Order: sequence, then C-alpha cells, then structure tokens
Amino acid sequence: MLGARCLLLALRRCSSALCLKHPQAARLRVREALEAQEVSGDIKVQGWVHSVRSQKEILFLHINDGSSLESLQVVADPSLENRDLTFGSAVEVQGKLVKSPHRMQNVELKAENIRVVGPCDTLMYPFKPRERYPLEYSRQFPHLRCRTNMLSSLLRVRSEATAAIHSFFKDNGYVHVHTPIITSNDCEGAGELFHVRTLNKAQQPRENSLFFNVPAFLTVSGQLHLEVMAGAFTQVFTFGPTFRAENSQSRRHLAEFYMIEAEIFFTESLQDIIQVMEDLFKTATSTVLSKCPQDVELFHKYVSPAQKVRADAEEQIQNWGNDLQTEHEKYLVKHCGEVPVFVINYPYDLKPFYMWDNEDGPQHTVAAVDLLIPGVGELCGGSLREERLDFLQSRLEGLGLSDAYQWYLDLRRFGSAPHGGFGMGFERYLQCILGVDNIKDVIPFPRFPHSCLL
Repeated sequence: MLGARCLLLALRRCSSALCLKHPQAARLRVREALEAQEVSGDIKVQGWVHSVRSQKEILFLHINDGSSLESLQVVADPSLENRDLTFGSAVEVQGKLVKSPHRMQNVELKAENIRVVGPCDTLMYPFKPRERYPLEYSRQFPHLRCRTNMLSSLLRVRSEATAAIHSFFKDNGYVHVHTPIITSNDCEGAGELFHVRTLNKAQQPRENSLFFNVPAFLTVSGQLHLEVMAGAFTQVFTFGPTFRAENSQSRRHLAEFYMIEAEIFFTESLQDIIQVMEDLFKTATSTVLSKCPQDVELFHKYVSPAQKVRADAEEQIQNWGNDLQTEHEKYLVKHCGEVPVFVINYPYDLKPFYMWDNEDGPQHTVAAVDLLIPGVGELCGGSLREERLDFLQSRLEGLGLSDAYQWYLDLRRFGSAPHGGFGMGFERYLQCILGVDNIKDVIPFPRFPHSCLL
C-alpha cells in the first residue's frame, strides 16, 4: 500500500508526463485574466456569454465564469460567429491576452478560436441581456438565478465571508468542531423542531418509526455539543446548518440557515464574550469589503443605496424588563443613532436553563447579551454559562429535565470552569453587510416554487 507521500509523488510524475505529451493553452479564470498584465502564449477561457455584438469588421463578446462581477471582453473576426453563439451560451475561447485600447478595461482576449460548448435557447431563457431584474422576479427561478449579476455577487460574498470567519477563529486559536445535525436535545427550548423519522413503506402505521429508539430532531443549535468540546480544548467553534420549524413565511425567517457558534472556557466576564462578537464582526466585514468591493457595491447601489456598514459603537442597556420583539430591537437601534447596540442582562425567566444566574435580587437577571444591528435586529446572542452544579441542577429539576441532562451535569462535576459563548446567524450577517431586506434573498436556493429544489 502506498503511503500518502508516495502517492502524491506518483500523481505529480503522472501529471508532468501528461503535460509533456499534450501541451495545451494555459487555462485562466476570468478574474485571473482581468488581473493579468501580460500573458505570453495562448490562453483559454471558459464561461458563459453575457453579451454579443457583431459589427462588419469585428465581433465583440463579453464572457463570465462566475469568478468576477466584471466580464472579460473578447474581440474576434466575424467569421468565428455562428448561430449558437448567443447570450447565455457556454463557450470556450482560445487566443491571446492583449492590452486593451479602451480606458474602461486593462486587457482583452483576441480570439483565435471560439467553441460553443452548450447553446442557449434565448427565447425560452427567463433572463435577457442588459436587463436588471428585481430579486422577487429572480426568486422564481432558483435553478438559474445564480447566473444573474446580483446573485453571483451574493454567492461570492458568501464564499469570502465564510472563509473570513474560519480564518478569524483559526488565527485566534479556536478548534473547529463538526457538531451533529440530527440530535435528541432542544437547546433553545422553544419547541420549534423538525422531527426526524424513518420512511419505510413496508412498515405498519402503528409501528415504531424512531430510528434511534428515542425522539430525534434536526438541530437548532450546536451549543451544548460545543460545551462538551470546550471542556477539553478551551476555545471551539462550529459553522453549520441549523433548523427552525417555526411556521412563518415572513421576510425575517428561514427554516434552514447557517450558524456560527463559539464556546470559550476560563472566562468569567460577559465583556469577554462581547469583545469576541465585536472582533468577529469587524474582522469578517473588513475582509469581505476588501476582497469583494464590486460585489458589495452592486448591492449598495441597486438594492440598498443608503446602506452603510458600521461596527464601531457599543451601547449597553441593562435590566430590560421584557423580552425584545422586532419593533423593540428597531427602536433601540434607532434611539442609539442607528449603530450596533449590545443589550445585556435579560430576565431570568425568559432565557434557557444554561445561562448564568446573576443573583441580583428582585430584578433576577441572567448574564446574557444580544447584538442588535440596524435594519436587521438581533444578529448575535450569547451568555455566560451556568457552571455551578447546584444552581444548574436546581433549575433542571424545576423544568423536569434533570434526567435528560445528567450528561450536562457531569460536565460540571468533572473539571468544570467558568465559560460562555455565542451564536451568530450567517444569513442575518449577510443581510447586514449587503442591506438586503428579505432574508430569503441571501440564500443560494429559496424554498419555492420548485419542489425538486426544496
């Protein structure tokens, strides 16, 4: 059996031999071609035609492969045109990258060969060249909308934001953990769970369809699993799908969304949790703005002209007497000058069992924090976790959960330490930096109308 190193060397030799036998034009992504200053020899670019303009002596194409908002201009002899070379068609263009005489672009591709890989029926295709479609229209075509400028920009921003979040945690010493998607615990306690059952046509209607012999659900949070791991690794995070079975089709709700969650051991200060929230937001946003300036600008120009990302202010509002609804969150943000607001110390009875009891007399609050953002509302939520065994055991008994959470109590019996954590909704974060009003417009696939894409 070959070891990994031997296998890698063998693959490299094989690849080198193939290159020697079959020399080919260098393949460049559109973004690479646009950033190139000089390229010697032939290059090949593959993508989709965004516009075709044929003149008597020259043929102009603009092609894009999703790597950039900007398309690459191709100039060619009109003899290379054919009837399948239309808007939306997939093409492969080979030629030389040359300096462009036009001020709006640095380079262009002088084509020597154009091959239509896949034609496009422009009469049936729901998008037309040089048209700008509202997001509501694009949402009707979840299988094609990623080819529009707006949605391709969104997906590039999602990709860069994902990488930036992972980099932030890695650079700060966190261990990445994959928490379960199917679980038996309801971390939030709200009861809005998707129940997982087997589907067996041969099974009788009254037979037990519980695959694990206990009720199982799609996860609403990876927090409790992260607490297990934080007890061994000090700082951990997860970034994965979570689910809410809240029956709502509003502009604020998703049944499936992504959550960034972190747990930090050996911290006794809510301020420490707040600082990580703030640093994560600032670092990820700075990275996205520097790496996707054109994509973000497209949203700010056509979707939310007044949107500005601001993460440099913090206001602590203590001892709020009721749980916050959306209108309360918006009022607080507006009252504080349309800047991010940290709200701390929520009433004890409004929050889950795992939050630290402040023991603050008649007010009776827990050490919890929410980060409210202009235009979005709650973006992050976190708390110090209750690590005192007697406090936690008493509360679980009061809720009738002590048997189900004996393992959680064990975490406090064996080497416990003060700790806390938080979660941030990824789609709400994208809403914040892009200014999108409907949260369904920041996910790759909306939940309607095509059942095959549900």
